[in-house]
Amino acid sequence: MKPLKEKISITIDGDLLEKIRHAAEKDDRSLSQYINLVLKDHINKLSEK
Repeated sequence: MKPLKEKISITIDGDLLEKIRHAAEKDDRSLSQYINLVLKDHINKLSEK
């Protein structure tokens, strides 16, 4: 069973958002999917330390 998703609202610098959007398009993912992927990877790396 997939984990439940929650909606949140965040503020991101415009230049950073454009870079994230570009990376998401390049990876053929939605913005939300890409941000989830990046955050999960970051959390996993922190857990390994």
